Amino acid sequence: MDVIRVATLNCWGLKYVSKDRRERIAAIADAFSNSDHDIVALQELWVEEDYNKIRSAVSHRLPYAKRFLSGALGAGLAIFTKWPIISTSVTPYSLNGEPIDVAGGDWFVGKAVGSIIIMHPILGKVQVFDTHLYAKGGEDGPEYKRAHRLVNAWEFAKVVRQAAELGNYVIALGDFNSVPSSLPMRVILDHAGLFDAWTVSHNYVSPPSEVISPVDGIVKYGVTADSPLNSYRDPKPSLDPLVRMYQGKRLDYILFRRPNHPLHNPPIPKLECQDSKVIFTTLIPRNNCSFSDHFGVEATFAIGMPEAANRPAPETNDILKSTASIWAREASEMSLTTVSAVLGALQAAYRISWGRSRRELTTFAICILALLIFTFGSMALAVPWVNSILVLFTIAITWLATTMLYEGFIFGNWERRALRSTLEDLELHKQALVEHFSQE
Repeated sequence: MDVIRVATLNCWGLKYVSKDRRERIAAIADAFSNSDHDIVALQELWVEEDYNKIRSAVSHRLPYAKRFLSGALGAGLAIFTKWPIISTSVTPYSLNGEPIDVAGGDWFVGKAVGSIIIMHPILGKVQVFDTHLYAKGGEDGPEYKRAHRLVNAWEFAKVVRQAAELGNYVIALGDFNSVPSSLPMRVILDHAGLFDAWTVSHNYVSPPSEVISPVDGIVKYGVTADSPLNSYRDPKPSLDPLVRMYQGKRLDYILFRRPNHPLHNPPIPKLECQDSKVIFTTLIPRNNCSFSDHFGVEATFAIGMPEAANRPAPETNDILKSTASIWAREASEMSLTTVSAVLGALQAAYRISWGRSRRELTTFAICILALLIFTFGSMALAVPWVNSILVLFTIAITWLATTMLYEGFIFGNWERRALRSTLEDLELHKQALVEHFSQE
């Protein structure tokens, strides 16, 4: 039976910031060069030198590659594949945090979803997606804290669903910065009609009722981040209840689905997940450190030939009925509860954005007033050392004023337009769902 083996890993490859980057990238390149994967998707591969190192190492097995560039520093996404790439695309997410959040850095790197279409000898066109969703917001507290990630999830689900509607098989990999039960993952799985390779290939295990081992967290629950077995985990005890319960979080996924094909006449090959597991869980022997601050995930897909179709050609009415019920049969839709939850979170984020912009523009006005006072004050004072201090204050206040103007006016309007656009999309989608369910 023909199989496809795929893998994903967040490489944590930020220049000057990520610890032991050169040693880890060399180890990652060596590991993949000796693996049997047919498709590899990487995230946080920011440095071109690192990308070239990995590409050179795996080129004998994965000769085709694409690095996706977006934002000021690049999206950090790359895909390596065994089969020829016939087209590529990258879709930057409309919201990636705030520019003032320099420590987070998401706004500067330009989070996005990149994709390639490969020509598989049996399946035909397979569209492979690689993404890394907005990180900040965690899992606790109200959903509006994760509004940017929800917008990412909706935009990701739309492009994946469109790929399937165009007749492509879909394999989606990446760091989704969301646990399986989260609202962003419900949006992605339900709207795009995706299956989670881990869930499909593992028997359901109920949430632990007592403290489990870090190994059980990985083997049973697919933990890929914040594991005690990762050398880069914060040594302080985590306050996150999910991390305490599962000995980490599952944030990295391999998702898949077949094309939309309403009548399946003629039938199409099957794509089924045989197995999936967490990888890169050991330490690099020479350096005694982990390969990254995340573990990776791999999955093996079996390609099954369809059963012979012994059915007559469909009548026109059958085609119409099939088209009308495609939501119910091919791409499972978000529930009205999920849509309402997303709408509520984005509406709250919209109101908060307005309030933040007002505060920032008020700060800008105060800075302008202070600049005027310092300007006239320096003219009235003839003491040189006092004037020097006023000059320093003027520089600092000018920087603050410029930042507040950009944050409050330019970025604030950008954020609210993106939120409003997503809100309008979801309102229309909710109306369509209500109409659809009322006709059943």
